Amino acid sequence: MALAVKSSFAKLRENLEITSLQQSTVSTRQKNVREAVEADFEVLDSFLTGSYMRSTMIAPLKDADIDIFVVLSAKYYDKDNPAGLLDKVKAVIKKTYEKTPKISRNGQAVTITFTDFVVDVVPAFRREGGGFLIPDSANGGWISTDPKVHISIMSKANSDHNGDLIPIIKIIKAWNRNIGSGFKSFYLELLAREVFTNVTISSLPSGMRFFFDKGREQIKFKVADPAGFGGFINPLDNVNTVADAVSRFETAYNRAIKAEKFDADGDTENAVNEWRKIFGNYFPAYG
Repeated sequence: MALAVKSSFAKLRENLEITSLQQSTVSTRQKNVREAVEADFEVLDSFLTGSYMRSTMIAPLKDADIDIFVVLSAKYYDKDNPAGLLDKVKAVIKKTYEKTPKISRNGQAVTITFTDFVVDVVPAFRREGGGFLIPDSANGGWISTDPKVHISIMSKANSDHNGDLIPIIKIIKAWNRNIGSGFKSFYLELLAREVFTNVTISSLPSGMRFFFDKGREQIKFKVADPAGFGGFINPLDNVNTVADAVSRFETAYNRAIKAEKFDADGDTENAVNEWRKIFGNYFPAYG
């Protein structure tokens, strides 16, 4: 692999990182949001979760969601009214952030849209037998999950790969964002974990080509939620059909093959240009 391609992937990794200043802002903001909820609710526990805590979040921060899990006392639980709980949490948050123009309820969380990034507040209850219940207002029920398991599983998988899995996942997310966020981000994390099980990630370019290759078939199927409650994660987001999903992987795989061939032939410029077709402006231009 030519030095220019190797250094380009190193720059790609750098371009995907959240800055230390942004991390400080996230720390302060999430603390304030948690305190806003605690002002009116009896909170048993609260913690950050999502891609931020799994270390798989990518820049820019303005396009990311910071997820806050708030475990409430069981006295607020109403089996038949998950939407009502979300509305109550929304009303409480509005007391503190009355000048924030957009605070909305979605299926499972209250979303606060700040000028610099989005915060999702997910109310939850401790589940008998372990894990948590979170509202599913779209379907009028509750979802069993455990984000702490998601964090620990990803941490172990990354450790099993000597720290090479999370960088690959971030690069996969850059590709996904470059194609209009065709796939659910968490699904791609779980897919990568499956694809690279017992596989050595020898380099970022070959790792990406391998992921696109195996993903052509595996993208046809849902992935089991590793929390262990029987749920499955659907891959499709802004991609509407399985055929379209496979096509996205096929296109990326073919471009990765071309890039590696250009690189092997000493044509670094065209190699870099092929990789840029996959990752867009995240990938540095040649020269």
